[in-house]
Amino acid sequence: MPLTILVVEDDEGTRLSIQGYLELEGYSVMTAKDGWDALERVETLQPQLIITDITMPRLDGYALLKSLRQRPAWRLLPVVFLTAHSETRERVRGYQTGCDAYLEKPFELDELGAVVRNLLERSQLVQAALLQYSLAIQPSQAASSAPDPLAHTLERNLAFTAREHSVLDLLSEGLSNAQIADRLYLSPRTVEKHVSSLLRKTDTTNRAELVRFAMDHHLVD
Repeated sequence: MPLTILVVEDDEGTRLSIQGYLELEGYSVMTAKDGWDALERVETLQPQLIITDITMPRLDGYALLKSLRQRPAWRLLPVVFLTAHSETRERVRGYQTGCDAYLEKPFELDELGAVVRNLLERSQLVQAALLQYSLAIQPSQAASSAPDPLAHTLERNLAFTAREHSVLDLLSEGLSNAQIADRLYLSPRTVEKHVSSLLRKTDTTNRAELVRFAMDHHLVD
């Protein structure tokens, strides 16, 4: 399952250009014409990152970001600002509002792609760290010394490949896709395909849920 990016831009040419580039990079890209449209769609789309223009009708980028940061579920969502304004005060306002990166128009798509990859990588690491912390503070459950037949039956039914088992083990250690790719001598895109397959087989929607599922069902040590 590719990572989902929401592009919020009122200029159709810019919106389609960004969408086309990111889709070629392997992302699932959804679009919105302004901040109001984005707020109506974000709950159903559940994006992993938002790229938004600042100057837009109805609801501008500042108001969109402020609204997102007021919601607990979206406080850590990476947000990239795009703007034609180059004044320092505008960049300061953007960072004070809570954006993670600020690109001035015109910008190179390759630079935007690098920013996106970096933010998604960091977001995955943060998500994994939060999961590990959550598991650490929960009361420990006594593990049975005898094999769990239910867990083995479940594992057989899931029919993981050997490579998927390896990816799952490294995910449980909190490694990002890029780190897993280096460890297993794979490309990041191949790792993403294995993660997508694991999500589909376990009926989970993100890495945190996948690791929790695997630990709950004794699929990883």
